[in-house]
Amino acid sequence: MTPATAIMKKPRAAVGSRHRKKASSQEGRERHNLSSNQAKPSAPDGLSRRQKKVVLQAPVSSYHLFRDEAEVTVFRESLLSWYDREKRDLPWRRLVGKREGEGDLDRRAYAVWVSEVMLQQTQVATVIDYYTRWMQKWPTLQDLASASLEEVNQLWAGLGYYSRGRRLQEGARKVVEELEGHVPRTAESLQQLLPGVGRYTAGAIASIVFGQVTGVVDGNVVRMLCRVRAIGADPNSSLVSQQLWSLAQQLVDPIRPGDFNQAAMELGATVCTPQRPLCSQCPVQNLCRAYQRVEWEQLQASRSLPGSPDVEECASNNGQCQLCAPPTEPWDQTLGVANFPRKASRRPPRVECSAICVLEQSRALGDTQILLVQRPDSGLLAGLWEFPSVTVEPSGQHQRKALLQELQSWAGPLPATRLQHLGQVVHTFSHIKLTYHVYGLSLGGQTPVTITPPGARWLTREEFRTAAVSTAMKKVFRVYEDQQPGTCKSSKRSRVSTPSSQKKLSPGQQVLDSFFQPHTRTDAPRFDSAAQ
Repeated sequence: MTPATAIMKKPRAAVGSRHRKKASSQEGRERHNLSSNQAKPSAPDGLSRRQKKVVLQAPVSSYHLFRDEAEVTVFRESLLSWYDREKRDLPWRRLVGKREGEGDLDRRAYAVWVSEVMLQQTQVATVIDYYTRWMQKWPTLQDLASASLEEVNQLWAGLGYYSRGRRLQEGARKVVEELEGHVPRTAESLQQLLPGVGRYTAGAIASIVFGQVTGVVDGNVVRMLCRVRAIGADPNSSLVSQQLWSLAQQLVDPIRPGDFNQAAMELGATVCTPQRPLCSQCPVQNLCRAYQRVEWEQLQASRSLPGSPDVEECASNNGQCQLCAPPTEPWDQTLGVANFPRKASRRPPRVECSAICVLEQSRALGDTQILLVQRPDSGLLAGLWEFPSVTVEPSGQHQRKALLQELQSWAGPLPATRLQHLGQVVHTFSHIKLTYHVYGLSLGGQTPVTITPPGARWLTREEFRTAAVSTAMKKVFRVYEDQQPGTCKSSKRSRVSTPSSQKKLSPGQQVLDSFFQPHTRTDAPRFDSAAQ
């Protein structure tokens, strides 16, 4: 017997009813390998023919499945009962709960759509404030469809992964202009017709709003199902991914599919958390094979009972089960149920360097303006405004010359001697670790630049604070404000290196965090911890 074919106690028929306050963590919902690169679901279980073929080629041990319909029923009832007692009061749930007739389905679908897109890779506490402001500004699909991309980027600024907002607006315009204002009613049509809507988001909207009996798999559900069924293989693999979707489809409650899917995600977000899960508060603890493994390991370690306890094991005991952890990854006693799911190996972010400059000039009215230029319509931070910059080598050679040439292409001849290095900012995006070498150049006392080429504009400091700029640009400007041009300081204050996971929360978000504090221990983003 290998560690990969863990011995477990047989699950008991009854499920404990213990429950406690919840933890408030929410991971990002569009799991890259679980929502992208998926064929459109056409079969009842949400699997395409290609996906079914993958599963059939590699039979799954019954150990990782639910034994019968009675066990599935117990799981559904226990989870829904817990959800009815413990679910968090979130603004999108309030909007969806207002059932005033068929005419409101599109509005409710829009509310869920916005929340699901915002929650991808973003913490719940952060999303609440953005979601509230978004729905106040654009309460309907028609309102969003008539907005400009500049307005969308401006409201989205700081939330990260900016393509999400752009695709939301593209989807709203398609619904209004091509679909007569009606959101598609099924997961299949949602995924097929709406830009940026993947398998998870389509299933969430279809089940929560339209009552379609379809399961969903996000990061929270992946973690919960891998623990409940002791799936230790890589959840990113095609076989495991499809098995998880198949399990989710089997479990979803046919009468309350939307509530069940939200309950499954809620359990993963608040109880079955990545680290230090609250197993004593889990409504399906007695059906959890990972927890049974923990109990068995504890009995073995203490040797408090003679002989072997009543156990159940994976039928494939030769170490070849494709849903078990590989033999090279033995059970870690210190992790407990957190041995599942298997941790994905991540490629380190690409390292890049950029020289960037805050160029400021005085106006006749007595105030000052700073120069911003717009990024391309595609790629990283598409369409957002930033300070002029150039990509440079990490060694920093010739960066001043290259940066000055870039500045002059936007603002004409400039005094090179005033270009001062102020410090640096390190900002990590989802796949890039970017170091900004921050420069400042003040044109005080010089004739103001009046001719501005397309793609550039001058803003006052007050206008900059509300412009569609990224968090990275706000960090850069903070360096500029801390060290005004003309004083080439090298103090620690100039070396700002603030990962997005450690950024200071706004007062409003601090209030929200304190409100949800009784329910949480951590609120980690899903899978990709870096935010733009």
